[in-house]
Amino acid sequence: MKKVLYYLNQFFGQIGGEDKADYPPHLEEGTVGPSAAFQNMIKDNGEVVYTVVCGDNYFNENNEEAVAFLEDVYEKVQPDLVVAGPAFNAGRYGMACAGVAKVFHDKGVEVVTGMYEENPGVEAAKTIAYVVKTGDSAAKMRDALPAMAKVVNKVLQGETVKPQEDGTIAQGKRLTVFSEKNGAQRAIDMLLKRLKGQDFETELPMPEFDEVEPAPAIKDLSKATIALVTSGGIVPQGNPDRIQSASAQKWGKYDVEGIDEFGKDYCTIHGGYDPSYANEFPDRVAPLDELKRLEKEGKIGKVFKYFYTTTGTGTAVGNSIQFGEEIGKELKDAGVDGVILTST
Repeated sequence: MKKVLYYLNQFFGQIGGEDKADYPPHLEEGTVGPSAAFQNMIKDNGEVVYTVVCGDNYFNENNEEAVAFLEDVYEKVQPDLVVAGPAFNAGRYGMACAGVAKVFHDKGVEVVTGMYEENPGVEAAKTIAYVVKTGDSAAKMRDALPAMAKVVNKVLQGETVKPQEDGTIAQGKRLTVFSEKNGAQRAIDMLLKRLKGQDFETELPMPEFDEVEPAPAIKDLSKATIALVTSGGIVPQGNPDRIQSASAQKWGKYDVEGIDEFGKDYCTIHGGYDPSYANEFPDRVAPLDELKRLEKEGKIGKVFKYFYTTTGTGTAVGNSIQFGEEIGKELKDAGVDGVILTST
């Protein structure tokens, strides 16, 4: 029976929520939380012998210590395969899973994880692990675990994992395989299908890149109107527009013409970082105070009367594009010359 090591963050490891994100890693014998259900799905091929639980903040902010812990775990457990997540669209969890993947990949151990395609951990993990596509939230756990188990079972049985067949994100690697037709014949078949308007599947899909042409430089800042926009979740106390703390579906717009700083009347509702410092002084995230100072000193012409805000954590690229187009149109129509755009 193959030995499987499972990695979970503090939430799925049943330690706690955001208040336990600094939780240091510990090794627990057997299964915890999702790894227990996962065990039933791979029981014919492997056994989850240990589970590592670590806080998302701890892993990302104390990376050297976390890596050293995992290296000790490797020496103790000697796993045949490692499973991490699923992290869905949780960025810090995704990056931690990618960090786990690197440690064990470097030791020659196969790693399987699961993430939403827009999770920042995907780019860091996809070439060193099998990244199974998942939904964007833990509500999709019932779909994610079986999909990951399917890949784990194939790996443990020594079978080849195929992205389109197994629902994994392509690793960008070229593999040598045998085909009934040589390359020239396959190319002609694809060409004929294209000429006939039929569907065909390329053997070399090309990445798609967004291209944004930069705006001309502002020639005279002392006459320019500058707007403030943030994805850091700064809103008036009470969050009057009910902007979501993650996976935002909307943005807000607030009048700041008569104030010199956000102060205690504002807070953050962002669900992706420790809000303590932002709530203590929201201008740390959205520097209205500095813009108003520059306006008084005549270094910029004017601070635009409205401030725009949303949350970036887990927000889909499609929604982000829509927000940008909507806010951008308002600013352009209002004659705004430039934007200070902050995150977290």
